[in-house]
Amino acid sequence: MALDQAELNKILASGQKAIQDASSLALLNDCRVAYFGKKGHITDLMKQLGSLSPDQKKIAGKQINDIKQALEQSLQDKKIILEQSAGDAALKNNYIDITLPGRQSSVGSLHPITHTKNKICEIFRKLGFAVAEGPEIENEFYNFEALNIGPNHPARAMQDTFYFTNQLLLRTHTSPVQIRYMQEHPAPIKMLAPGRVYRCDFDVTHTPMFHQVEGLLVDKTCTFSDLKYIINLFLSHFFEKDIPTRFRASYFPFTEPSAEVDIQCVQCQGAGCRICKQTGWLEVMGCGMVHPKVLENGGINPEEYTGYAFGMGVERFAMLSYSVDDIRAFYENDVRLLKQFSGV
Repeated sequence: MALDQAELNKILASGQKAIQDASSLALLNDCRVAYFGKKGHITDLMKQLGSLSPDQKKIAGKQINDIKQALEQSLQDKKIILEQSAGDAALKNNYIDITLPGRQSSVGSLHPITHTKNKICEIFRKLGFAVAEGPEIENEFYNFEALNIGPNHPARAMQDTFYFTNQLLLRTHTSPVQIRYMQEHPAPIKMLAPGRVYRCDFDVTHTPMFHQVEGLLVDKTCTFSDLKYIINLFLSHFFEKDIPTRFRASYFPFTEPSAEVDIQCVQCQGAGCRICKQTGWLEVMGCGMVHPKVLENGGINPEEYTGYAFGMGVERFAMLSYSVDDIRAFYENDVRLLKQFSGV
């Protein structure tokens, strides 16, 4: 015979009442276990099917399935109600005043060194210079020999250069990019080489890693007067005013003649101060006419072409531009300093 319908109705009514009376999700889960767990009422009814005949099993199975579906639906409906109540309670207990100002996230910005480098490159781009880059790990030929720096030159000393092996090193200037560019591009040439360089030095005006921008122009009619003109033009654009300059004779193995470029002190306007050491002048860059051997090493005939080159330290120009007196301040990651450049 089939299962007693009255007993089944009693189980259904009892289960629905228990579900209805559950006041929390935890109590509702207890109801689920009591009816659908390993020792639950529905589980016991399913076990009884094994003792019934096939015909009785068919009838009883439908009865049990109807009860099971009804209780499962009641559990689902009650769960939705309790979850909604729990959410409302959480909002009530954790009230958010939407009229309060929000937390503002800090917005990053370009580093002052990057600002300065970009400004320098942009000025020369407008003057027709192409920007080129090269490897920071160089060999001795491109870093020294191609630039007319012989084996016994002081710049090769270990205290100045970071060596990996006898042949590889961290470049000490971006001049190797000029040699590579000359080898890859026919004259006339008008290029700029910005990038990181490395030297064994560390004080208020030097760091082991710093940035340089070097320029090169090669043409059939190139003179020192052209070089002076382009440098004066650049300096007036960078400092956004006409600024007095002077060219002092100097020596670089890769240029001849060579010169150091000074500008009138931007702090005291030439009156003399601590920054310019009371001289009224500040050294900002070096320049000169490209040495014939350097042109030859770049694959250019010095009998047909001449050229000029110049180079400057980006940190030096950043210090002057932003009135920073210690180069190390740019690399200490002091937010109080860096946030001043967020709107530059």
